[in-house]
Amino acid sequence: QVQLVESGGGLVQAGGSLRLSCAASGRTFSNYAMGWFRQAPGKEREFVAAINWSGDSTYYADSVKGRFTISRDGAKNTVYLQMNSLQPEDTAVYYCAARPSILLLITASQYHYWGLGTQVTVSS
Repeated sequence: QVQLVESGGGLVQAGGSLRLSCAASGRTFSNYAMGWFRQAPGKEREFVAAINWSGDSTYYADSVKGRFTISRDGAKNTVYLQMNSLQPEDTAVYYCAARPSILLLITASQYHYWGLGTQVTVSS
């Protein structure tokens, strides 16, 4: 079993930055595909970014491309989401997800493990 704990959310003004962290525990983390998703009130959960097991391949939703960066630190069993130029429409609960896979996974149904989420609120 893998446990995922997100942190780093908060309230920020438009144009600001936040860095989310997702700490994984319970299993060997190095062979897991990881992803970030978000869910705004009244909306479905949507894909934000993904990174493969080795960290050399990433993929982003069009809405965050060029503003967000996903990365991972195997030694710390942690995945990060650096979010720059935040806008009010980025307001959501952000979730970390994981699955043992060599592939890059970009849909929620592909992931087995989820964190409880961290709230990001961007004020205008």
